[in-house]
Amino acid sequence: MSEWSPIAKVYDPLKAGSIDGTDVEPHDRAVWRAMSARYKPNKGVAGDPLLTLFVARLNPQTTEDKLHEVFSKYGDINRLRLVRDIVTGFSKGYAFIEYKEERSIVRARRDANKLVVDQHELFVDFEQERTLKGWVPRRLGGGQGGKKESGQLRFGGKDRPFRKPINLGVNSMQEWTGGGREWDRGAREREDRHKERDRALSPRRHERETDWGSRGRRDDRERGRDRGFYRDKDRSTERERDERRHTDKYRHRDRR
Repeated sequence: MSEWSPIAKVYDPLKAGSIDGTDVEPHDRAVWRAMSARYKPNKGVAGDPLLTLFVARLNPQTTEDKLHEVFSKYGDINRLRLVRDIVTGFSKGYAFIEYKEERSIVRARRDANKLVVDQHELFVDFEQERTLKGWVPRRLGGGQGGKKESGQLRFGGKDRPFRKPINLGVNSMQEWTGGGREWDRGAREREDRHKERDRALSPRRHERETDWGSRGRRDDRERGRDRGFYRDKDRSTERERDERRHTDKYRHRDRR
């Protein structure tokens, strides 16, 4: 745990799909896809990856000229590429900007992140494809960041860094670091101990349940007798009331 870092130094799709980087199984199909992907960075991309900035969440109407105008104030730009769809030519909403000096890219990453351009708040970070080992892009289930609505959040980047894992204790941590099998074995042993304790307590528990059951049946019988008593009493009362009305009726007729 002493080597924990909120920013991933090596890209692992399984860890990227976990909020604290401790998942042992993928929680969505995209993570499975990213784990099985054999992605290789595009060798046709020109420029120095250590001086290249990644700019995302652009307005579809934002042009190369607008980006050059905004980002040139942080330093001299060597190359700017707004990624567009091959068929339609429309912007895909992200771009790569290569600076001539390291201090320029550091300043742009620090100051241009969350900058509003054409009514859109930008996300700015260093390029990951050629600098982060094991990188898998979003289209293959990897990437970083994402929106909650998508259900495919990726952690370990600047946008969504890892949260520090909860300290599980020394013994539990030893089981955890031993792998999923050791963790499962410890859980099975605890479950077996609980079952043995339940079996040892079962005779006394059965006696209590029997006692409570017989007591409940006695209570039911007493309640049944009470209901019968009051039902008979109500019937006799209604019978007396009917006889009284019948007698009063004939008494009134004799008076006439």
